[in-house]
Amino acid sequence: MGVVVEVVGGVDTHRDTHTAAAIDGQGRLLGRQQFLATGAGYAALLAWLRSFGQLTVVGVEGTGSYGAELAFALQQAGVRVVEVDRPERATRRRAGKSDSLDAVAAARAALSGRAHGQPKQRGGPVHALAALRVARRSAINQRADVQRRIKALIVTAPEPLRAQLRGLTDAELVRTCATRRPDRTRAHDPHTATVLALRSLARRHQQLTQEIAELDELIDPLVAQINPILVNLFGVGTDTAGQLLVTAGNNPHRLHSEAAFAMLCAAAPLPASSGRTRRHRLNRGGDRQANAALYRIVLTRMRHDPATRAYVKRRTTEGLTKKDIIRCLKRYVAREIYTALQHTRTELDLAT
Repeated sequence: MGVVVEVVGGVDTHRDTHTAAAIDGQGRLLGRQQFLATGAGYAALLAWLRSFGQLTVVGVEGTGSYGAELAFALQQAGVRVVEVDRPERATRRRAGKSDSLDAVAAARAALSGRAHGQPKQRGGPVHALAALRVARRSAINQRADVQRRIKALIVTAPEPLRAQLRGLTDAELVRTCATRRPDRTRAHDPHTATVLALRSLARRHQQLTQEIAELDELIDPLVAQINPILVNLFGVGTDTAGQLLVTAGNNPHRLHSEAAFAMLCAAAPLPASSGRTRRHRLNRGGDRQANAALYRIVLTRMRHDPATRAYVKRRTTEGLTKKDIIRCLKRYVAREIYTALQHTRTELDLAT
């Protein structure tokens, strides 16, 4: 009876194709092959890896983007998948860059244990929430851009029109511009053309506002269903809770500790001491949107939570700057959020 070879796979993912590499338990290369990024391609890739022996783990680069469906397909087939970071620049300069080399590097990272992160689980209510939030965030960004363009257009508008619109609140400005009825036959006139442009922008603003409201009608109850404990924490609104749920994923148990979650949210300050100076600096890595969500929670508590206000006062007397205090608070909030995330519901009864 032959000896069963333990096989470790690595995959460098792209939009249309995935390049896979197979190595044995000693890191020796067994083969490299390219596959289409389709359902049939995923099945062929898995069959190819298993043809070398017993497949133990596959390291996949880009599990949150191009490799998301591949990782899901492998997991559904019972294969252990680990998330592999893109090779560092120093490594690329020394070893070169190609899809095959990146696939081999991914396999060796999985074999050595250097890559051990569990990818987010696709499917489930958090995955649905992430899709809805993409549309909502896009609409909010576009509405803010429209608002800026309306105000910029007013700055250069003819004086009579500028005088009419100056001093209006944002809501009044949009409503006033949207209800104007200029003579379209006089579009050659600067005053009329500006009114036409403002009306078009204002109506677009109203459409985006309606779109955001419709998405909120879907998102708000979904967030409350997924994790009612999280949305009831002080300073945590639906939007903030939604971002933190998406960051943790549909399988928050993949985050092995509250320290790991804090690092994921870039809320674990990094040591920056030298000589007699003892300090920490901002962590610029991690999920910046999650970090921004923690920041909003901290600001809300600093304004309205007596315990947080007392903490800020005490730390200020100890000589900490406001930025340092906020970093400390974000770390505390991350710990509280991590505990709440353990109650995330990964499945929902859609009939209810």
